Amino acid sequence: MADVVDLRQYGERFRADPHPVYEELRRGGPVHRVLLPAPEEYETWLVVGHREARAALADPRLAKDPEKLGITGFGQDPIGRHLLFADPPRHSRLRHLVSKAFTPRRVEALRPRVQEITDDLLDRMLPAGRADLVESLSYPLPMAVICELLGVPEGDRARFRSVSTEAVAPATEADGRKAADVFAEYLTELIEDKRCAGPGDDLLSELIRVSTEDGDRLSSRELTAMAFLLLLAGHETTVNLITTGVHALLTHPEQLALLRADMSLLGGAVEETLRYEGPVETATFRFAAEPLEMGGVHIARGEQVMIGLTAANRDPARHPDPHRFDIRRPNAGHLAFGHGIHFCLGAPLARLEGRIAIGSLLRRAPRLALDGPPGEWLPGMLVRGLRSLPVRW
Repeated sequence: MADVVDLRQYGERFRADPHPVYEELRRGGPVHRVLLPAPEEYETWLVVGHREARAALADPRLAKDPEKLGITGFGQDPIGRHLLFADPPRHSRLRHLVSKAFTPRRVEALRPRVQEITDDLLDRMLPAGRADLVESLSYPLPMAVICELLGVPEGDRARFRSVSTEAVAPATEADGRKAADVFAEYLTELIEDKRCAGPGDDLLSELIRVSTEDGDRLSSRELTAMAFLLLLAGHETTVNLITTGVHALLTHPEQLALLRADMSLLGGAVEETLRYEGPVETATFRFAAEPLEMGGVHIARGEQVMIGLTAANRDPARHPDPHRFDIRRPNAGHLAFGHGIHFCLGAPLARLEGRIAIGSLLRRAPRLALDGPPGEWLPGMLVRGLRSLPVRW
């Protein structure tokens, strides 16, 4: 039996800066048995090596749906099982369905609107001379974009602020369940309202139409789960991408100076942020569908496997000098958006919003600087982000 590394022993320093812990684990091998910190506090396998993480993300022996292995009661919530809990052929069907509506053309068509929303937010933010970046830009921009894309009424958007972070980074499991309850109730009502109102030109209406035309290809519960995934994943991760990107630049003044001197490096700055401090710390759980060996350890059928994206992206075997933030680094191969069939569907939109938000902020605030210490890092090991970032200009 493998030794179990109790991640709780590192306390708050693991939450604030997990990279030294992941580095210590990698020195002992690419895969470890760990006891997770709060709020989870149970054992799992954790992959910290880049090569092993990339292979695991595409390994069909690692299932996303535990119920097909006879594992019940894991991850149950009122939302239902969306793409992140699905394997082929169900995953293929759901992915194909949403991909038809969430096309690259639709994302690119959003560029003028993303810029317009960004400019409006900066118009309100900049006259004050200082602000919390999360409150003023990082949060409202992706929230407005994904809500417009899905067709969430503007008057309802404030309701999500209090529960969205709790859904992906809850302080306790009870908080996470409560947030899921709120989302499930609201989305069920929203979908029913759209059914009654008739077809609209938003993504959620399009998913409802596809469901109807194809004879219940997408059940009501699947539709609710899909809306939940798109709404939550479509904004919460981008909030953290924008915030950590600005934080990384402001704490690495030489890199900020390089970018200000040559804004063509903006795409590289976003990609380096994704590698250096990506918004998703670990991929959602997988389960061994059969006994397998990974990184020199034996994983039994049914055991949980957590793939560390943050850990893999700081693996020196893949990225030399990995703890150095370098916007000119060749970043092909980072795993911030995953890999394989579960590669993030919203990656193009996240990149678009990140580039527009950070680029517009730097152009309009040439004296941008930190205005005190950042807020605390979010709890748990799913997302990686700051609760607040005070800035001045």
